[in-house]
Amino acid sequence: MACQQTTQCHSSSCFLYAAGLVLGGAAIGYFIGFKNGTKKARMNTKIQLGNATVIDAVDAKDIGEQKGFCRCWKSEKFPYCDGAHVKHNQETGDNVGPLVVKGKR
Repeated sequence: MACQQTTQCHSSSCFLYAAGLVLGGAAIGYFIGFKNGTKKARMNTKIQLGNATVIDAVDAKDIGEQKGFCRCWKSEKFPYCDGAHVKHNQETGDNVGPLVVKGKR
C-alpha cells in the first residue's frame, strides 16, 4: 500500500512540475512576443542613419517647373523620388507616393 501512495504522489508531483514548466514557458513566450510586437517598425532603413533627424534643404530656385520628393525612404536619389515607392506599394499593399512641389509659373 505504501508503494501505491508513493507512485500516486510521484505522478502528481511530476504532473505539477510539467504543468509549471509549460505555463512558465508560455508566459515567457508571451512576454517576448508582446515586447517584440509593440516595437514600432523603422521606416528609414538606409538614409543618414547616423543622424538623429534627416533634414534636406532644397532651394526654391532649383525646383524649376516641378519636382517629386521621396516619402518612402527607398529612393536611391533621396531626397528626390525615383519611383521606388511603386515596388514598395506592390509588395506591401501600401499607398505611399512622392511629395510633388511645383515652382512658380
